[in-house]
Amino acid sequence: MLPHQDRLLHALTDQQLAAAQPRSRASAGRLVELEVAAWLHLPGLSDLPVSLLVSYRDGEHLREVTVDHGRIDCRQRILLSGVARLPIERSLHDVELRLRSAVPPAGLRVEELFVQPVT
Repeated sequence: MLPHQDRLLHALTDQQLAAAQPRSRASAGRLVELEVAAWLHLPGLSDLPVSLLVSYRDGEHLREVTVDHGRIDCRQRILLSGVARLPIERSLHDVELRLRSAVPPAGLRVEELFVQPVT
């Protein structure tokens, strides 16, 4: 397995977390669903595969879910989006959006970022 680099894109605020109400699942625990989109510019990188993920703490456990994968285009930009489904058993905190790549980007500009609870 190749080593990977994670770059923090956004840490959810207390207000964003308060708006994301967990709902009960048929199986044990609860689920928080977030719509997420990130339009990114990565100067100097083209055709690099990257992933958008959400990392979070559930009580004392660190967890992560993958939202989307893609390749940076020839203009060095990428749009990654999807629904992050966060299973929780205890309490949700320290929720962060991260970009994962095999090569650390020298520069990263978040052109637009969208996060909202699924209604």
